[in-house]
Amino acid sequence: MNDKDFYALIVIGGGPAGLFCALRAAGDGQKILLLEKNPSVGRKLLLSGSGQCNITHDGDILSFLSHYGDNGRFIKPSLLNFQNRDLIAFFSGRELPFVTESGGKIFPGSRKASNILDILVKECSAGKVKIRCGDPVLDVSIREGEFLIRTDRETFRADYVAIATGGITYPVTGSTGDGLSFAKSLGHRVTEVGPALTAVAIQDYLFSALSGISFTDVIISLIRAGRKVRQHTGDLLFTHSGLSGPGILDFSRYIRPGDTLRVSFLPGVDLPHAKEILIARINAAGNRQVRKILAAFNLPDRFVRKLLDLAGIKQDQTGAHLSREARSAILDLLIGYPFIVSRLAGIHEAMVTRGGVALDEINPKTMESRLVPGLFFVGEVLDIDGDSGGYNLQAAFSTAALAAKRIVGDSGRFNR
Repeated sequence: MNDKDFYALIVIGGGPAGLFCALRAAGDGQKILLLEKNPSVGRKLLLSGSGQCNITHDGDILSFLSHYGDNGRFIKPSLLNFQNRDLIAFFSGRELPFVTESGGKIFPGSRKASNILDILVKECSAGKVKIRCGDPVLDVSIREGEFLIRTDRETFRADYVAIATGGITYPVTGSTGDGLSFAKSLGHRVTEVGPALTAVAIQDYLFSALSGISFTDVIISLIRAGRKVRQHTGDLLFTHSGLSGPGILDFSRYIRPGDTLRVSFLPGVDLPHAKEILIARINAAGNRQVRKILAAFNLPDRFVRKLLDLAGIKQDQTGAHLSREARSAILDLLIGYPFIVSRLAGIHEAMVTRGGVALDEINPKTMESRLVPGLFFVGEVLDIDGDSGGYNLQAAFSTAALAAKRIVGDSGRFNR
């Protein structure tokens, strides 16, 4: 090998995190190489937001911290270093306008993920980043203080390596866990990986005929081994085989097969008061039909009729003639309906991966390995997964920007 094979930085993975890390580190005449095993970069990015690319979310950056499960503290330095407004400014400064939906999701004005990718590739080219596609990395090792990156065709040397290979979901796009294998070979621990931001299938599901019906701000309790371990509030959607919607997708990082999800369908009513509110309305209803009492909670009529059938209550039953047993049955179904999880949608359907490179072995202020100097992990390869709404792409760009900042240093020159 000779200097032709040597690079100051080699980035493994050509998704948004890898491309952004490379272009942010570019300049000062340093040689940077990005290796992508697919024939082209950004394949998963092109699928994000159904091709429309929900790139980030509106609001104060500190509000983002609650949208990464238990790992908001870890990602805080990355988000503060490169915020949502910085991300929008980067692309806006390259003549790409954005639109913000009423719920806070931010998209390119064109609604085309390809516009985001085009800018990333163009900026890499401007920084003289060499992008090499169709050459999978087989091994990453260290010899005599340098990284050796062996691909299908040759071996490269580098001072710095940034692993940005993503997780295991959507493997057709190249996310097959390669980076996790590299991390293990270099001594890093990898937490259990699985699908996140995914729908769940329900055992003995009784609501297939109601597929497409949605609910706003329901309370979802996660029951495991007979004990409530977590609670979440969000929107829920009935599917043909189970549950979906933002409330389920965001909660799915915690859900496992065999868990029970107890759902309170009364929107905006907290659990301690739900039962007494419902009982008070039934008691005050007189000859009003139970179906109409429940409909007053803005519940879909077809859903109310189904619950009455399940509770053994006639559709024209009035509140005044509702037996104690029938009242208890409808209360149990409406405030704590039990859904037993048979499985989560698999890696071919889930939007992101939960689990990844263990965070306690990564410096959150630099994204550098605590075990191997000069080794960085950015994006979804880390044990970080965000809620739906642009939080995962923001994390990819923010961790990449922080890693690049450490690599080039405050002087703008590579630290080594």
